[in-house]
Amino acid sequence: MDDRFVLKEMSRTDLSIFEHFATNYFDYIQQCLQKKQPTLLAKIYGVFKLTVRKKDNTTNETSVLVMENLFCDRNITEKFDLKGSLRNRMVNPNRQSGEIVLMDENLMQMSWTNPIYILTHSSIVLKEVIDRDASFLERQGVMDYSLLVGFDRSEQLLVVGIIDYIRTFTLDKRVESIIKQSGIMGGHGKLPTVISPKMYKTRFSEAMDRYFLAVPDHWEGLSKYCCPNYMSFEEDKDKSK
Repeated sequence: MDDRFVLKEMSRTDLSIFEHFATNYFDYIQQCLQKKQPTLLAKIYGVFKLTVRKKDNTTNETSVLVMENLFCDRNITEKFDLKGSLRNRMVNPNRQSGEIVLMDENLMQMSWTNPIYILTHSSIVLKEVIDRDASFLERQGVMDYSLLVGFDRSEQLLVVGIIDYIRTFTLDKRVESIIKQSGIMGGHGKLPTVISPKMYKTRFSEAMDRYFLAVPDHWEGLSKYCCPNYMSFEEDKDKSK
């Protein structure tokens, strides 16, 4: 493998959800291409069934989702998995082994001393694309997706994409959400960890808008309303000092 793809094993439930989701997903991607609209949804190339035959002639079947690797050929020094929530979204890097992926609370702590600044033009594009993609996912009943962010400091770029967007608001999640909001069985009316696709979309979009701060540059008057088709956003290191 050359790191261009990410493989994810799928359960029967995941596969069933994807089969219902796939047509609308590919229609949406085609629409974005035709209208030359950027999208942050990490590209899905397909789902494949792998069959392994054992020595006793029995077989094991596994379904695998193949997606693009957002960070292929990038020198990524820090990675963040962002959901727009500050509940249990902290990682202690000193207690992690292997690849470290930080979360929302880590980003907020970092922002106190080293905020992430992006140019106004990039901020406009990012907000528009996140709102459009999140609205599509809401219509599909999808929640619990993340914005994966990588810092390529050698190129002064933020590489971003939306991942894990196949989880739908199933009946068991609806029941959990209702119980926690109502206070039944000790829920005490707390904000549930599982929320509806509409609430998730609102929280996600608003949080991403807060996480990345816009700063103007001398080209702002010319570029303010342009929306080129790209998915990486410049980090202004000098302004963050």
